[in-house]
Amino acid sequence: MTTIAFTGHRGLPRHTSDRVRRALRAVLAGRDRPLVGLSCLAEGADQLFAREVLRAGGDLDVVVPAAGYRESLTRAARAGYDDLVSLARHVHRMPFERPEPVAFMAASVFMLERADELFAVWDGLPARGFGGTADVVSHAREREMRVLVLWPPGSRRDG
Repeated sequence: MTTIAFTGHRGLPRHTSDRVRRALRAVLAGRDRPLVGLSCLAEGADQLFAREVLRAGGDLDVVVPAAGYRESLTRAARAGYDDLVSLARHVHRMPFERPEPVAFMAASVFMLERADELFAVWDGLPARGFGGTADVVSHAREREMRVLVLWPPGSRRDG
């Protein structure tokens, strides 16, 4: 079984989301089965990854960083979050009360401890706050975990 943890940017414009979706689809098609994807289901790349894992016939395990996490998502992302949680094989809930950076990083470390590799939709820039994509990639590399960075040509972030 191949278990893939995921980290990625929020705030992806539609053209970048489309590129990322195609890249995820292509790379997941070449992975061994059975396949398990681990995600916190944040808006943006996390939800794209989760949908592509399911589309590829894999299982989804969700890590909820904190109580109130769902409410911290944008209204637009909540429906996707709810749908994906309902499709998950397992939902792991971290013991944090508030969705804040320390909880996000702890959830990422939890995923890395259970994964064979990390997929990162990452522009290569420093994290905008503790627990961001760059921090997760750095932690995985410190553990000597295989990291696949996906940032298709022409991609960009909002904000």
